[in-house]
Amino acid sequence: MPYALLHRDGADHVDVLTGDVVTVGTLDEIPMTPGTPVLAVIGYRQITERGFDCVDDGAPLECLLVRSRHREPLENFPPGDITLRDGGFDLSDDEYGSIVEDVLRDEIGHGEGANFVIHRTYTARFEGDPRAAFGRLLAGEQGTYWTFLVDTGNRILVGATPERHVSVLDGIVMMNPISGTFRNGSGDILDFLRDPKEIEELYMVLDEELKMMATVAEHGGQVAGPYLKEMARLTHTEYLLAGRGSLDVRAVLRETMFAPTVTGSPIENACRVIARHERRGRRYYAGVLALLDHDDSGRQTLDAPILIRTAEITPDGVLRVPVGATLVRHSTAAGEVAETHTKASGLLSALGAVPANPHVVRSDAHSPEVQSLLAARNDELARFWLDSRAPGALTVPSLAGRHAAIVDAEDTFTAMLAHQLKALGLTVTVHSWKSLASSSVPVPGGSPVLPDVLASADLILFGPGPGDPSDLGDPKMATLHRLVTAALAAEHPLFAVCLGQQILASLLGLPLARRDSPYQGLARDVSLFGTNRRVGFYSSFSAVATAPPASSDSAAIAFSATASSATASSGSAITACPGSAAPVSSAVPAPPGSTTGVITAHGPVDLAVDPADGTVHALRGDGFAGVQFHPESVLSRDGVDILRELLPPLLAHMVNPAIPG
Repeated sequence: MPYALLHRDGADHVDVLTGDVVTVGTLDEIPMTPGTPVLAVIGYRQITERGFDCVDDGAPLECLLVRSRHREPLENFPPGDITLRDGGFDLSDDEYGSIVEDVLRDEIGHGEGANFVIHRTYTARFEGDPRAAFGRLLAGEQGTYWTFLVDTGNRILVGATPERHVSVLDGIVMMNPISGTFRNGSGDILDFLRDPKEIEELYMVLDEELKMMATVAEHGGQVAGPYLKEMARLTHTEYLLAGRGSLDVRAVLRETMFAPTVTGSPIENACRVIARHERRGRRYYAGVLALLDHDDSGRQTLDAPILIRTAEITPDGVLRVPVGATLVRHSTAAGEVAETHTKASGLLSALGAVPANPHVVRSDAHSPEVQSLLAARNDELARFWLDSRAPGALTVPSLAGRHAAIVDAEDTFTAMLAHQLKALGLTVTVHSWKSLASSSVPVPGGSPVLPDVLASADLILFGPGPGDPSDLGDPKMATLHRLVTAALAAEHPLFAVCLGQQILASLLGLPLARRDSPYQGLARDVSLFGTNRRVGFYSSFSAVATAPPASSDSAAIAFSATASSATASSGSAITACPGSAAPVSSAVPAPPGSTTGVITAHGPVDLAVDPADGTVHALRGDGFAGVQFHPESVLSRDGVDILRELLPPLLAHMVNPAIPG
């Protein structure tokens, strides 16, 4: 009979579930009957329900309909002996390292995303009783979220996962971004906590899971942490996110497929990158094991850990242990190869299949030095996401009652932006660029059209997204160019973020450039129209205040001599991109780090320029403004203040019906 053994961290017992297994096609088909809990084994291929790319391996969505449930003491599950034979990775170190280099160069380097998780799989012949493996994990691991064994009759999954993906209890949705991997005993934990790569990895997955919380929780997620997640052989860093929500728990699962810690960000393009470079299915790696139920009052509940640190055992005795590494701008092929070995050996040694280090010295998570370093990570983060907010506390009277329409360019940072705009008093709708593509196409010989859902809004916000803004062969970029062109022609108030600013800037006549070193998940202090601001960047491209490419004869632009000379002396940290810039002229020279003025076809435009390389951090003109950074990111300490400063002038000439008189 199919069964499952579940142990939660800190419990003195194991939950034993037995029942029948049914296979369904979609998450919505998971049975939800009060009194009958369901344990769903959800593979990576279900990401197709969100319309995202994957190499579809057909891994079935199996549901254990729980007919019987009881508890047994831990001593009933002693560790036993297992044997693994003919073990090794499906990809060699050289093959995996080559993929890492390709992703760093071709994807992160070209603006396709901030981070990506690429996996490989350790396989071996398994001999022994799977329950003995479960007993070994119970005895040898600690700090796990779930230790489990699931036998559906078609496959066995046994693992010790450290990470909650998402849970729902009493109407509270929680997520648990974890990142950074320290092998206990391998060095000084304080060095690990100071490592910029490890810090930035956690910030990036925090941002990505805040995007998900912004979709499934009524007011987005509130951040707690960071904390150390100590396990027997590895230590990680983590945050907790919580927010109140009312969605069906199956919808919560769908909207949060899948964790950025096992995919990347932004999630939709991460799925494309994974499919391009892995070129094979993931089976259950990066999926979730979800226990769906109802509480005593009839409300739905959900508890769903991520399927990592998990072995799949097939009926013919093949064991598969998939492991992945998070690739960011600081990554090296050798470092990520080593991380996959560390993660695989962590589970294999817990299973007793490979020798464990008998002299591992665990860190003191409560030492003053550790706690000080952890607490310091939040010093420059956005309090908007860390603190509780009273309704109306941030409302700007001139924005109250206004309506903003956000154009989503495949980055759900727009969901976080929506919460910030609502906090300022606006009402908000979000529209996918795909839904606007056909309605923005001009009639032959005509001009681009502003669709009614945008034209009827008081403010249009063009959001961030991956890709090359100058590639007009990309349907997304072509659509965004048409929409921004139409908004400018109609003199409709607009605000643009990251990719949105790049397209706005190019239509104003500014050249675009690709950075040699991507700004992905990078927090910086910048001078923004005379005020120092701490903001977070996720970009490989930007507009630049330097002479345009020689091929763009019509875009003769005169900018601050200081910025131009600084760019030349810095060794050209950015590479010009071809584009269709309109003419710009009459620059007003400005000192380094301050505002540069230009005259465009749409009137005077102020530019906040980086003196080191000419990067345009922000721009503003009559009825429009844009920023290269992400004011909605947790990295942008001053994000809400910047929105409060830049948005009201855009609507200054419009009558606000929410203000009497």
